[in-house]
This record gives sequence, C-alpha cells and structure tokens, in this order.
Amino acid sequence: MIGIIGCGWLGFPLAKSFIEKGFLVKGTTTSPDKLEILKQEKISPYLILLSEQQIQGEITEFLKGVTTLIINVPPKLRSKNSENYVAKMKMLHQHIQKSRIKNIVFISSTSVYGAIDGIITEETRPIPNSDSGKQLLEAEGIFKEDKNLQTTIIRFGGLISQDRHPVTVLSQRDHLKNGHHPVNLIHRNDCIRIISLVVEKDFWHQIINGVYPDHPTKKVYYTSEALKRNLKIPEYDTDSSEKGKIIYSTFLKTVKGFNFLTSIRN
Repeated sequence: MIGIIGCGWLGFPLAKSFIEKGFLVKGTTTSPDKLEILKQEKISPYLILLSEQQIQGEITEFLKGVTTLIINVPPKLRSKNSENYVAKMKMLHQHIQKSRIKNIVFISSTSVYGAIDGIITEETRPIPNSDSGKQLLEAEGIFKEDKNLQTTIIRFGGLISQDRHPVTVLSQRDHLKNGHHPVNLIHRNDCIRIISLVVEKDFWHQIINGVYPDHPTKKVYYTSEALKRNLKIPEYDTDSSEKGKIIYSTFLKTVKGFNFLTSIRN
C-alpha cells in the first residue's frame, strides 16, 4: 500500500494515477473539505496536520499497512506563520520508526544546490543559500541516514502545469534580476511519471534531479510565456555577474534512459 502525505497540487493527481494502476492508496490533507474529494477518487482520506510539537490526526492509523510512503510536504517559510520544517520532519520520522514502512520517497527541491554556477548533477555537493534550501537538505538527511529505510530523494526544479506558471507572478514585477540565467523547470505530468517510476521499479537509495532538459534564459523564456498568455512582459535588469546553473537529470536520462514527455513550453 502507498501512503502520500500531502495530497495537494502534486500529491492529489499522483494519488489518482496510482489508483488507476491498481494500487491501494492512503492520502492526507489539512483541509476537512477535501476529505470527501479524496474518498470519491478511492483514496483513503486522512486529516493530518504536521507541526513542530505534534501531529494532529490519526497518523498511526494512516501509516498502518503502508509499505511505501511519499512525503510531499514543502517548507512554508515565507509566511508570517512559518514553522521549523526540520522539526516537523523529525516528528514525522519518529512515527515512521514505529511503523512497518520500508520505502520513502522524499520530495525535495533543487533549491538545495543554492547559487552554484555551471553544470549541476546529482554528484554536485549542495550548498544551499536560502532558509528553505537549508532546511530541505537537513530534512533529506533525516530519512536518508536511517538504515532501516530505503529512501530516495527527488529534487524537482521549478514546478509548472497548465494551471500554474510562475510567469503570472513575474509579469507583475519590475527590475527582476538574473534574466540571463537558465531556467530549470519541470511539468507536473513528468513529476508524477518520475515518482511512479521510482516506486514501480524500486529505484531506492538514490538522489534524483527532476528537471526538464531545456534551459533557455529566464528573460527569453518568460517573455515568450507572457506573450502566449497576453500578460505584461517581465522586466529584467541588466546583470552579468553570474552565469547561473543548469541542472542535469543525469540519473534519469543517462542511467535509466528516461524521456521527459511534457515540454515546459506548452
């Protein structure tokens, strides 16, 4: 049985894709209104809220019978009510240790690499420079260093879909920086395919970069995307102090021959 902590923008369609393949799936939400929606999709629903001090909800019952757990809980550090993400993951880990879970898929981010210039692969040592990146990297280690778990870390680039694109926010801003830097993005459809591949093919004890292999500059890319949507073109200041980074999905492309199917230019 598969458990998905965080059935939101990514976790919900991921859960539905597993259901369509015949898997039994448990899923969590922090919204009471969404419990019935999950149930209608044959996802066993649980109202679970993680915090630094405790986990509210029937976490023991949720974990019962689950052999593979997908942790899809991004840090929320920009809001006024931001919490210690590492503490939340440590709290979750304590409950996992009491369960029979063997496999962990931890959804992380390429933000752990920080401001490194040049080519980045899974072999590159992360040097996070943001609070989010630092806490994500520490949280990765909580599960990766547990010898009783088979943990795979997936570091996704910027996430996009038909109904979610960063250009809608960027078009409202002026004096943006690093317009000459390459983009490192991935469509939700490919995120789901990558997670499914890890689970179905037992790709455990891996660190995987999930980034679409097309890296136009931010200025070129977001200008094009704004024009498609009849939005104001984002304005970038001239700045050539850094080259930016290109993140390669070496494990997927080179080792496993994975083909990304959904272009970031759709």
